[in-house]
Amino acid sequence: MTDIRGPWADRSIVDDPYPFYAQLRECAPVWRVPGTRTFFVAPWDLVAEAVARVEDFSNLTAVLITGPDGGATEFDMTPLGPAINVLATGDEPDHSAQRKLVAPHFTAGRLAALEKELDGVMDALWADCVAQLDGCVEWMAAVGDRLPMTLVARVIGLPDDDVGKLISLGYQGTDLLGGLLSLADMSPLAEAAAVLNEYLVGQLEQALAAPEDDLLGAYAARVHAGDMTGDDVVGALVILVGAGGESTAGLIGNAARILAERPDVQAQLRRDPALVVRFLEEVLRLESPFRGHYRHVRRDTELGGVPLMAGDHLLLLWAAANRDPQEFDPDELRLDRRLSTHHVAFGRGLHFCLGAPLARLEARCAIEALVTRTKSFRLDPNESPAWQPSLFVRRHAELRLELT
Repeated sequence: MTDIRGPWADRSIVDDPYPFYAQLRECAPVWRVPGTRTFFVAPWDLVAEAVARVEDFSNLTAVLITGPDGGATEFDMTPLGPAINVLATGDEPDHSAQRKLVAPHFTAGRLAALEKELDGVMDALWADCVAQLDGCVEWMAAVGDRLPMTLVARVIGLPDDDVGKLISLGYQGTDLLGGLLSLADMSPLAEAAAVLNEYLVGQLEQALAAPEDDLLGAYAARVHAGDMTGDDVVGALVILVGAGGESTAGLIGNAARILAERPDVQAQLRRDPALVVRFLEEVLRLESPFRGHYRHVRRDTELGGVPLMAGDHLLLLWAAANRDPQEFDPDELRLDRRLSTHHVAFGRGLHFCLGAPLARLEARCAIEALVTRTKSFRLDPNESPAWQPSLFVRRHAELRLELT
C-alpha cells in the first residue's frame, strides 16, 4: 500500500506510532516496508498466528536500518553466527536448553527473595536520586533505568558498582536494533557492544574459577560440562543485560508519564494502592516496552493472504496488536476492566518473556513508591518527555517530573 507513510517518511511517527499502526491494521495488515523484504504485521490475530507458525517463521536473520538515501534497508545479521539466536530470538532446538538454564533464577522463591532486595534498592534510589532533588527529578536516570538494571545485575551475578556501565552499554546494544540508524551511526554502538562483550568475558572467567549461586555460576557449570562455549554464554548474557533492563525501564517510565498526565488516576492509586497491578497491565498494553519481534521467513508461504518468499522477514508489531479493536477497547486506560494478561507486551508463545514476573514486580515497586511518597506529581512544564528514537523499543530517554 504505497499511500501508507512509513516511519522513514515522518519521524514524528516514531514518537506517536499509534495512528500509523491503526492504518496498517485497517489497510495493510501485512505491509512490506518499501525498498526491503521486511513486512510489518499489525493485527492481533495475524501476530498470534505468525508466532505459532515456527515452521514458517523462525529465528532472527536481519534487522532494519536506514540506508544512504534515508529510506529503509536491511542489515544481515547472519555473519554473527549462533550469537544472534539466543534465548530472546532463537527457536528450537537451542531455545529450550537455554530457557531451562535461566528459568530457575525466576522462580516464585527467587522472586520472593528478590522482592526483599528490591525494596532496599528502591529506598536507596529514592534517598539518593529523588529526595535530594528539591521536587524536580529526571525519573529515568533516577529510578527508571537504575532499578531494573540493578536487579538484572544481581540475578546474573554482576557487581552493583557496575550498574551505570551496564545501563550505558546495554542500551547501546538495543539501539543497534532501532531501525533509524545508518551503518555509520551504528559503528560506535558496535564498539560499545564489543566493550560489553569483553566485560562479560571477564565476569565469566571469574565465575569459571569460583562459581557462585547465580546465573553466571549456572552458565559456568555448563561450560565446564562442555554443553556451552564461552561465546554462547556471553551472547546469552548480552541479551539478558539489554532486554532485561530495557523492557522494565520502558514500563516504569511509561507508567510514570501516564500518571503525570492523569492526576485522576494518581488519586485512584493513592486511595487504593492495590490498583497499581491493574494499572501496570493497562500500561503494558497501551505502551508496550518492546514494539515488536523480528522473524525470518523459512519457506515460501503466506500470511493474511499476502504471499511471502523464503528469505523475507517479519516485524511482528506487539504494540499494534495490543491496540487492535477486534481484541481490546484499544485506546482507553481503564482500571475497572477484568485483569487480563491477554496482551502481547511481553511476547507470546515460545518467546514469552521469562523475566515478565520480575519486570512486573520491579515496576510495581517503583510506581507504588512514586504514588505513596508524593502528594502529587506532574510533567515538568519546561521540559517535554523525550522518547528514545527507535522502531524497536518504547522507552523515554528523559522524563522530567515535578514532585510535591
